[in-house]
Amino acid sequence: MKLFGEFLRKIRLDNNLTLTQMGAKIGIDSANLSKIENSKRDFDEKKIVILSKEFNININEIKKEYYSEKIAKIIYKEKDAYEFLKLAETKVKYFKSINVKQSKIEL
Repeated sequence: MKLFGEFLRKIRLDNNLTLTQMGAKIGIDSANLSKIENSKRDFDEKKIVILSKEFNININEIKKEYYSEKIAKIIYKEKDAYEFLKLAETKVKYFKSINVKQSKIEL
């Protein structure tokens, strides 16, 4: 199991980049990138597309890593976490059954 920051660090190390070099590629200064890699700061969701294009990574892979952690953090703080997950799954099925366009669903 890896956190999103570890996911970013792996990308950076696999590409033999320093924090400064990777930060320049995705528009984040090295200090903030370091904090993101160490789970002390959240990654800016708007940078997902840039990360995907710059490192030729499937955007769905990045989104999977990013959103699963974001959802996990929200649910972790709640007492009835499993009830939240079951209800969310039910709502996703409902959205699909009534054919709600994804563009109409905002977070």
